[in-house]
Amino acid sequence: MQSKPTTIKEIAKILNLSPSSVSRGLHDHPSIGAVTREKIKQLAKSLNYEPNNAAILFQKGKTYTLGVILPELSEHFFSTAISAIEDEALKKNYTVIFAQSHDSFDKEVQLVDKMKNQRVDGLLVSICKDTSNFDHFEKLKAFNIPVVFFDRIPPFKNAHYVACSLENATIKAVNFLLKKGHRTIGMINGPTTLFASGERKEGYMQAINFNRLKFDPSLVLNCDLTEEGTIEAAELLINHKRKPTAIVAFNDYVSLFLIKHLKKLKIAEEIDVVSYANLPMMKYLDYTPIASVEQYPYLQGQKATNILLDLINSQNTENQAFYNTLVESDLIINKKQNN
Repeated sequence: MQSKPTTIKEIAKILNLSPSSVSRGLHDHPSIGAVTREKIKQLAKSLNYEPNNAAILFQKGKTYTLGVILPELSEHFFSTAISAIEDEALKKNYTVIFAQSHDSFDKEVQLVDKMKNQRVDGLLVSICKDTSNFDHFEKLKAFNIPVVFFDRIPPFKNAHYVACSLENATIKAVNFLLKKGHRTIGMINGPTTLFASGERKEGYMQAINFNRLKFDPSLVLNCDLTEEGTIEAAELLINHKRKPTAIVAFNDYVSLFLIKHLKKLKIAEEIDVVSYANLPMMKYLDYTPIASVEQYPYLQGQKATNILLDLINSQNTENQAFYNTLVESDLIINKKQNN
């Protein structure tokens, strides 16, 4: 059986020194002579001594751990953001704990509590689609655990967040369709609980009004981001008295559900689709959105992590201004142009 790890007290007893002297010797403190330091290190090495990092971190009041809660780790957007988070955390010797809410509010609340119990130094979060109550994040203030939201963010400014400028992105998307000659443009938006859904709708309205077209609210539908919800919204648009010739979809996953349904109805070539996220896999498909908004997940993850590390290392958190960072988007045109 494996023996117990060697402790500083055991080394001190063998060398007839105090534990504090051994500790200082291991850390090359000048108050310990060179000969004694060498004896301490040689004995520690022969006994396979390893420092108790948990105790050291406890003394520092930090765990050097970041918590991350995302809707789905399998989504390309979030897996790309994860790479950035890990890269930035590693630079500052932080470990990262990842968890996924699977878009469940109850699970999100549970995970926030577990992260608190793990004593993470800070938390990065992309909220689930049903989150409308943020009390579980407010409770972290009592434990001095800062939170930075990214991509899916709360609908208020008194929070630290990094997100893509989706209002501007939607204006670009709708203007692109209008320039292609479309005059009846539908939108399959996300849940009303998501702040990003409101941004998309606002951008859509601005583009329509700016081009002196009449805004028709019945052409903007919300869905729960599932395939069933997408099909339900698609059917309403297809059977609308003003059948759209183009549809703006909430993201690439919704657009794939939509295009699959349009193909089934044999009308995929009649309706242009524009989307968000710009998934790499899209270029390998026969039918894809004709354009997709690039939201730069790596940059979002990078900026959010650096903001969180700044908050963790900030000496004065009272009356601190909130970080509200927007990443500009780009509309990426699909070269295939399914026309």
